[in-house]
Amino acid sequence: MNKFAVAQPKDYAQAASLLADRKYSLPVLKAGGMDVLDHLKEGLTEPDLLINVKRLRTKDRNDAISREGDLIRIEAWATLSQIVESSIIRESAPVVAQAVEFAATPQVRNVATAAGNLLQRPRCWYYRNDQFNCLKKGGSTCFAVDGENRYHAILGGGPCHIVHPSNLAPSLNICDAVVHLIGSKRASVPLNDLYHLPDKGVKSEHNLEPGEIITHVTLKAHPRSGFHAVKEKQSFDWPLALACVSLQVNGQKIEAARVCAGAVAPVPWRLPKVEEALSGVSITDDAALRKASAIAAAGAKPMTDNAYKVQLLSVVVHRAILKAAGLPSEGIA
Repeated sequence: MNKFAVAQPKDYAQAASLLADRKYSLPVLKAGGMDVLDHLKEGLTEPDLLINVKRLRTKDRNDAISREGDLIRIEAWATLSQIVESSIIRESAPVVAQAVEFAATPQVRNVATAAGNLLQRPRCWYYRNDQFNCLKKGGSTCFAVDGENRYHAILGGGPCHIVHPSNLAPSLNICDAVVHLIGSKRASVPLNDLYHLPDKGVKSEHNLEPGEIITHVTLKAHPRSGFHAVKEKQSFDWPLALACVSLQVNGQKIEAARVCAGAVAPVPWRLPKVEEALSGVSITDDAALRKASAIAAAGAKPMTDNAYKVQLLSVVVHRAILKAAGLPSEGIA
């Protein structure tokens, strides 16, 4: 780990100023610090300034989760545990609570923050290993192409084939989430525009400008929503595939659906063809629900070891639909 200075800004404005200060070649923000600490220990990031924003609060905002008119507001510093335990989230956007509860361990969720989860870096083992100078680290090769790629992307990959590691991001994607910022001329950006595919640049995964800091996230209520994911082991692990679904139902008929997948693409991956196929379908017509779910991986380009994700994605989408509809999903193939 390299030597670096530590700053304790008094507010977000001062933090943004430090982040943009040309005196420092690589300033880095730290809140919960879960992924930041990993990067420091692994030598993936060598900052000359660490800016501690853990205790920063927006003026007059002391609640981690609150209502803001018709919207739900999640502060950047809100821990994952606070999101899971929030009655506002559980009642108005259960998909968010379910997605976050599936992440990591209770100990990690007690420390990790909402903004940190959205901006965490990929878990690709070539990126995380200092023995491989991959595209993300300035090299010329994505080693997953000809190497071990069973956890990599089947959608939207190339030239880098990472999957986005956040459970929170896909759940916010279907809830019309907006990320609010300080440090530039723009005050906010839709969460759907926060990320970019690797063909738009491999050094980062997000579209934040230098000096921008997330202060909070707002989202709309989606009370009829659900999340499902599959991972290799029941203990601390990242999903192999996940799906977030929100339904608007009249009686038993689906009038509109929103479906977003995770762990299968470099960004939270909306599935408009599935959404269209669900429109007009009865929630009790399991054959129709399965038919819609089956096209979830349309256009997929699996690699040598991850073709299993094509079928797995259909399964998690189907189960997430059932959860959103309030129907039993466990044990359903």
